[in-house]
Amino acid sequence: MKTIYLVRHAKAALGNPNNPDMDRPLLEKGLKRTKRIIDFLHSEMTSVDLIISSPAVRALETAKVLAYALNYPIEEIKQERAIYFGDAEKIGDQFYDISPSINYLMVVGHNPAITNFANLFLPHPIDYLSTSGVVCIELDTDNWEEVLIAKHNIKFLATPKMLKNHIEE
Repeated sequence: MKTIYLVRHAKAALGNPNNPDMDRPLLEKGLKRTKRIIDFLHSEMTSVDLIISSPAVRALETAKVLAYALNYPIEEIKQERAIYFGDAEKIGDQFYDISPSINYLMVVGHNPAITNFANLFLPHPIDYLSTSGVVCIELDTDNWEEVLIAKHNIKFLATPKMLKNHIEE
């Protein structure tokens, strides 16, 4: 059994000509919303063996916040440019080199790629995964190479808005 947590980065500052897209920082609002997700992940007894993140500031900072909260070594976050520049297929390509000893994987990325990848598994596709949103997919396989063909179960789809009334900030 393998588990994937697909996470969209937290809310970030809008782009502008003086601030390249790769360098957009997180907003305080984004961090507060991510706290709701963290509380939910704790309630689900979430653990991770590997975090792969886009190198964009907003994604990497989100990955670091999640890593800290989930007791994952921040220095071991794997940065992958294909998650920033790629599409759903590029996200899928990340799974071919993952050790079979890894059972719980978190991918922190961007729309539309993260949503498009999640939609490969969701029974009812979503238009977009909101910032700080997470989709948890359980896969009935022992091999990461079989991600796209393995039987799967959606354990949860959670967004800060969905959790607003359930978990206090």
